[in-house]
Amino acid sequence: MQAKSIILIVDDTETGREILEALLHFSTYQLAFASNGPEALEKAEALTPDLILLDVMMPGMDGFEVCRRLRANPRLAEIPIILVTALDDRHSRLQGIEAGADDFVTKPFDHAELRARVRTITRLNRYRRLLDERARFEWVVEQADDGYILLGPQNEMLYANERARWLLELPSKTLLPTKDDFLPYIEQLFRCEPGHAWKRLLEQGSVPSNSPIYLIRPETPNAQSLWLEVTLLNQVEGDHLQRLLHLRNVTAQMSTQRDIWTFHSMVMHKLNTPLHAISGGLQLLMPEIVENLSAEQIQEIGKLISSGIHRLNHTISDILQYLRMPVSAHSGDAFRADQLEGLIKQIGFGLELKHFAVHNHFTSDKQLLLSTSAVECILWELLENAKKFHPTHAPTIAVELAPVSPTLALLRVMDNGVLLTPEQIDKVWLPYYQAEKYFTGEVPGMGLGLTMVAALIWEVGGSCRLRNRTDDVGTIVELSIPLM
Repeated sequence: MQAKSIILIVDDTETGREILEALLHFSTYQLAFASNGPEALEKAEALTPDLILLDVMMPGMDGFEVCRRLRANPRLAEIPIILVTALDDRHSRLQGIEAGADDFVTKPFDHAELRARVRTITRLNRYRRLLDERARFEWVVEQADDGYILLGPQNEMLYANERARWLLELPSKTLLPTKDDFLPYIEQLFRCEPGHAWKRLLEQGSVPSNSPIYLIRPETPNAQSLWLEVTLLNQVEGDHLQRLLHLRNVTAQMSTQRDIWTFHSMVMHKLNTPLHAISGGLQLLMPEIVENLSAEQIQEIGKLISSGIHRLNHTISDILQYLRMPVSAHSGDAFRADQLEGLIKQIGFGLELKHFAVHNHFTSDKQLLLSTSAVECILWELLENAKKFHPTHAPTIAVELAPVSPTLALLRVMDNGVLLTPEQIDKVWLPYYQAEKYFTGEVPGMGLGLTMVAALIWEVGGSCRLRNRTDDVGTIVELSIPLM
């Protein structure tokens, strides 16, 4: 709303307009003028004033008719109108009331009384407008598809709209979590990721502009995950800081990103292995090589190529089948600990890795709370990154899987590539962030790989950590994954 109250003065005489202007020429008012009825209606439509001082005796369209037309316009019907008249009889006042006037001032009028009436009416009208705007705002917020939560200075919940209560499974509008149980309530239902950004939001009331925060309700075998993106608006109410949290359900967007990445990753490494076998066999049939081979050796090479073609055809069938399947962290068979070594060897062959080791500390075929396809995509991404970011693209990699509790496993991937800066480590799990542009040049792609790794881990209630090695150059990725 505007800072000054707008008053429209309507009088057919210049003297009448000048007198009212002199009386009301204060910094709190913005004055506008009209010299006849049609002009008054036009100015009222354009300005929507807070008060109209309307002279009754005007040629053509008099003040009564102007008043009736204003009241007939839904957009202008609520504007207060004071009739300024030299008529002091009962009939004229009744006529003015019937036309819709709010008050009367009789000429010659008392200057102090006029100012007092104008001040009171404009103040009440602006207060009425504020209440109307607040009511409309509250209606819009209550009908919104996004959630809104107002937190007090001690992180107590002051307000939550209907959508926020539904998203956070709050019992009712009147039973909101207090400052002592709001955070435990949220953190019991959701994972707050990235953890450092969520902590900064609550403790400092701010987050980096490029650091999205998510509340994630982990996926279960019976229910899909829920992703809420949290943004923050700080408000100062007197001496107190209040924070408005905006909760946007981005589950569909995250699922789409994950599906695209999973499909891309799966296609790449599924096709890579048979194509590598076919390509290697064809290279052995180059003229300068084949002339030194025996018939038996050529036959074996032919079998290798034929096997690669067969596997390629089978892989394409798998891909087409994959397109018809829903993708999630749980889709497909659960990954067993004893599958790790075979999977790493398969990925290492596809990526042409020369130096890698596998350490499986499980003594049973314990199952992770992730599907085999999800673990395959995660390991492919981590090993491919280790190769892509290594200065000579020939990393030494160690993959380790170990139990850390009866319900939790730790998957660790260590390489001897490059060291990351603290900023890179903070942002490496964020969407579209590509750390490699700081030291090896841009790599084609959207930078979704590690984000989707984090998404799959977070959705099952796990956690992600990336840190620099202390004994050598390179990084260590640690993924905590719940066990079934």
